[in-house]
Amino acid sequence: MKTKPKTNGLKNKPRVNVITLGCSKNLHDSEVLMGQLHAGEVDVVHESNNIHDDDIVVINTCGFIDNAKQESIDTILEFSELKKQGKVGQVIVTGCLSERYKTDLEQEITNVDAYFGTNDLPNLVQKLGVDYRHELIGERLLSTPSHFAYFKIAEGCDRPCSFCAIPLMRGRHQSKPMDQLVKEAKHLAKNGTKELILIAQDLTYYGLDLYGKRVLAELLERLSDVEGIEWIRLQYAYPSGFPMDVLKVMRDRSNICNYLDIPLQHISDKLLKSMRRGITKQKTIDLIDSIRQTVPEIAIRTTLICGYPGETEKEFQELANWVEQTRFDRLGCFTYSHEENTHAFKLEDIIDQEIKEDRVAEIMDIQQQISLEINQSKIGKNFKVLIDRKDGDYFVGRTEFDSPEVDNEVLISASDNYGRIGDFVNVQIQRAEEFDLFGNII
Repeated sequence: MKTKPKTNGLKNKPRVNVITLGCSKNLHDSEVLMGQLHAGEVDVVHESNNIHDDDIVVINTCGFIDNAKQESIDTILEFSELKKQGKVGQVIVTGCLSERYKTDLEQEITNVDAYFGTNDLPNLVQKLGVDYRHELIGERLLSTPSHFAYFKIAEGCDRPCSFCAIPLMRGRHQSKPMDQLVKEAKHLAKNGTKELILIAQDLTYYGLDLYGKRVLAELLERLSDVEGIEWIRLQYAYPSGFPMDVLKVMRDRSNICNYLDIPLQHISDKLLKSMRRGITKQKTIDLIDSIRQTVPEIAIRTTLICGYPGETEKEFQELANWVEQTRFDRLGCFTYSHEENTHAFKLEDIIDQEIKEDRVAEIMDIQQQISLEINQSKIGKNFKVLIDRKDGDYFVGRTEFDSPEVDNEVLISASDNYGRIGDFVNVQIQRAEEFDLFGNII
């Protein structure tokens, strides 16, 4: 009697198409999900435009501020409609919006097959026909080019910021064990990753829950020792209680980028107190000065909020003057979003949205001029550049002072230069604009 040949598990399961909205932390979570599915022999893709009528679409949502929530809702409605039309098989929603508003979503958008929160990964993969594998440390499917990876070292947040809903969606701070992170970094390096971009809600809190003290500096030293990792970049470092020993490691280790993303939000003492940031104007100024003195070559990125309740024209002008004086290398600015169940929700959100947007525009105009001046000072200088992609007539890369998506890019003419994606090259800057540098490989 003949037995039937075994079939590949991929052919017996519908494809899973993962859609990621929001920040790099969400992207990391999607990559972990895809790694679990791939290990379970599920055909999984990230944000494929080629949609199959039996696809299972998993939407990893963002619920941080109004615009992000609306984008998530619109995306759910879009795929819910495609399901009604028979153009996709199932729609599953996960992530921050689902964690925060699961009950409301279930009542309002009933055509979704299942909703999962931010910590429901084992249940989610089980829903998709796969057993969750705890041993898959670091084995995720990168959605970024293989030469860089977002590297989450902790989940959740213990900070009491009045405007922020992250603790409602992500829970308390939980550091990943250091040995686990080193193992993950070695796995990534073995597969071609050269740059680790460290992310968390707050990097500087790392270790307090596991080791009773802040040990980000020690973690950086151990990651720096991993063979094959040429750049390590720090994002989302909270200013209050900043561990200064991190700067010494940054200064002494050549593969730790002279780059720091430190969201400061505002400079007015009145607003910093209301925001519950645990820092004052003078302490903020002193911190930035200390950072620059310890690592003179550092590029500092910050984010600010305009239109927080109580921000009068006086507080805004104080903010604008400080931005002009401080001359950040990189800066993002956002309008205040009034989030229910946050401490600030009890305050009156009376500043008109148009005024908020005008203030953001004014801050960004100031920063645009600063960025232009800083970039023009780089003309004629040589920089180590990591090539991320080829776009039209250019190879597009970054210096150690630039993070993907949000910072400057270096454009290198493909007709005059030869480069390969994922390679480091030395580039001499020939021309500079507000947010782009142009150069040639030397």
